[in-house]
Amino acid sequence: MTNNKVIKWGIIGCGNVTEVKSGPAYKNTLGFEIAAVMRRNEEKAKDYAERHGIEKYYSNADAIINDESIDALYIATPPDTHKLYALKVAEAGKICCIEKPLTPNYTASLAIVNTFKEKNIPLFVAYYRRSLPRFNKVKDWLKDKAIGELRHINWHFSKPASDLDKSGEYNWRTDVNIAPAGYFDDLASHGLDLFNYLLGDIKEAHGISLNQQKNYTSKDAITACWLHENNITGSGTWNFDCKDSLDLVTIYGSKGQIRFSVFHENPIVLESTTTKEELFIENPKHIQIHHVEGMRDMLINKIYEHPSTGKTALHANWVMDKILGVI
Repeated sequence: MTNNKVIKWGIIGCGNVTEVKSGPAYKNTLGFEIAAVMRRNEEKAKDYAERHGIEKYYSNADAIINDESIDALYIATPPDTHKLYALKVAEAGKICCIEKPLTPNYTASLAIVNTFKEKNIPLFVAYYRRSLPRFNKVKDWLKDKAIGELRHINWHFSKPASDLDKSGEYNWRTDVNIAPAGYFDDLASHGLDLFNYLLGDIKEAHGISLNQQKNYTSKDAITACWLHENNITGSGTWNFDCKDSLDLVTIYGSKGQIRFSVFHENPIVLESTTTKEELFIENPKHIQIHHVEGMRDMLINKIYEHPSTGKTALHANWVMDKILGVI
């Protein structure tokens, strides 16, 4: 860090994702401070603040957003509330980072992005895989043409239905009113955004999606094909009630292929006509740390262009809505 400026953050929605993945990343990043947290349940907000050494806590979103000591807000609530809170943050004129997906649909996401753009306020989205070393190694291989000219990418992702999925108990991730495509919204968004980052933006996408297993109200089986702006073709299938778990991405080139997992911490593998390389690059304990440090380096040190912004996240929403036939 090159100066002594400190940005004071507030967290809206201090739930599970903030316990290890993101909250400690903000706390441990020099130049950032978590000054306050908010959760509708005041006792849980207080408990979180005490356990993480945070001075203030709220049970009302408006109160933390309008707290004059807060410079920036991290919105870590379910996606159906992102637009509501984000527009209030923009109105308050404060920096914002929003959990992914940006919202459940492209139209709502566009409203957020346009508002922050009009007000010239920085907006980030927590697609932190763009900042992880293992995926940036893949990006380096692609840049170096380690597998020649790029031809096609395929992602197969499937997993068994959980006990919760089969129980009929409420889960916002499979509520059609919050996540119309269920785990596709929550999980596939990470991969599709990553593919935009690695291969260039997807310019055309089509798909078939349905509620195949009837475990819950959201869709649970999706298949898709797409085209990147540089004419690399793509295909994917996602199913959330299969016997076995599989998370395999293969990028095909004129001289070989690269294989990796989006979520599983498997080695990344490069096989070409001249090379075979297998690397295990461990993710950090607080998986958003590189994403958060990147925001610091852009906002304070001004030495970095962050890869995950409102604009890039908006395009991920566009791709998903095209696959789902919404637009």
